[in-house]
Amino acid sequence: MSRESRAGAIQDALFIEAIALIEQAGPLEDAQAMRTAAAAAADSGSRIAARARELGQRVGLQHTLQRARGVAPWVALGLVALVVTAGLSLAGTVVGDRRINVMVALVSLLGAHGVTLALWVVGLALPAGAFRFSFGGLWLALTARVAGGHTGQAPVLARAATRLLARARLLPWALGFVSHAIWTFSFAVVLASLLFALAFRNYTLSWESTILEPAFFVRAVQALGALPALFGFPVPDANAVLAATPAGSTMPGAGQRAWALWLTGCIVCYGLLPRALLALLCAGVWRLRRARMTPDTTEPAYRKLVTRFDAMAPARVTDADPGAPPAQAPRGLQRNEVTDARLAIAFELPGDWAWPPIQWEAMGFVTSRVDGSAAQRRAVLDQLAHARPHCVLVACAASASPDRGTARFLRDVAALSGECRVWLVAAGDGVADATGVLRWRTWLADTGLGGLQASERLADVIPEKPMGPTGPTPHANERPYGRGPAA
Repeated sequence: MSRESRAGAIQDALFIEAIALIEQAGPLEDAQAMRTAAAAAADSGSRIAARARELGQRVGLQHTLQRARGVAPWVALGLVALVVTAGLSLAGTVVGDRRINVMVALVSLLGAHGVTLALWVVGLALPAGAFRFSFGGLWLALTARVAGGHTGQAPVLARAATRLLARARLLPWALGFVSHAIWTFSFAVVLASLLFALAFRNYTLSWESTILEPAFFVRAVQALGALPALFGFPVPDANAVLAATPAGSTMPGAGQRAWALWLTGCIVCYGLLPRALLALLCAGVWRLRRARMTPDTTEPAYRKLVTRFDAMAPARVTDADPGAPPAQAPRGLQRNEVTDARLAIAFELPGDWAWPPIQWEAMGFVTSRVDGSAAQRRAVLDQLAHARPHCVLVACAASASPDRGTARFLRDVAALSGECRVWLVAAGDGVADATGVLRWRTWLADTGLGGLQASERLADVIPEKPMGPTGPTPHANERPYGRGPAA
């Protein structure tokens, strides 16, 4: 998957999750979005994503996301500036007098970093909500606030992103990457400022204490300097530590340089490097797991949308027999073998649909109804064999799915009459759906019944009487056939 398509999939998942959160307060009016999505995609997942994009455009999710992407880097830089300012102010490397207590400076620069780093490590085993109080969580909340405020859609997008990350087990790593990156840049700026100040200003580095013994500082300096020493940073020996007191103002310049480099090495090894390495680790975990950022298909809202899209799909022909050889067109009775009778048969129409239409009886129609049982079919076919009508109209529901039983019945009717026509009846008082009509005509052609005249318009299929002394019977006025009290 390309980078663009992967980013598009994550954005679609974010919109789906955001729309689900919005609809928790009540469903959105989505009739047009459902139709657009159904026409734009074939599978349910793509349709739900298309619906979310359509609704997101209406409620402003796309605009808010674009704005959030623009302000997110500036929010991160603001947090970097906050950390740098606090660290430099506490350490006193830029402002204040020129005497630096190295232990106070070290604790000031590494103390908050060490606490937050320990909390992040512990938080890997805690619920996802614990990361809201990290720099990553603060960055996400501030970005949402700046991008849209409390009344816009930015908070919804932030909640949706948090849910997706938590579901993919990426929340500590994604927010951790932001937090570690902020600390990395902060340490880089602090080190640059510290080295600049130490290079061009004369500082006196020392330690002092009221209750701690000098031996404590000797051991602390040696222990803390062990790791920086591996990278070539000097470690003051015991004599240099004991001499680095406020009274040791006569310490030579070489001793002061050793203290300055020791302080720099501690910040690099215990501050900059851990954050930079953890940022790289979080980025690697993100790359491995980002494909998991998908909607939860087990949620009721998602399953309901799948069901709605399935209901919009056109009905398919059931009970097909693809292995059967192509059927031959049925041959009806010859003109000299039929009578003037005309029959109208309701074939498997829903029980609450009125049959027969009242005006047909005055036109000389013989009406019958077949609900699907073998006995009823046999009785109607026996009636046809006895009447030998010149034309039979078979009324079928346009929304129904024809099967082999339908094909057998139409073949038998066509064989026992001069002509068989099919009226595709619409539900309610509307016109039959074009998809249903096309499905029936395709099915008739595929089953060898393409010669049967089929239409959703009654005037197109109503049979006429043969010419007689009083002329042909005129067509009935076209009238929609719908639900009514069952006759």
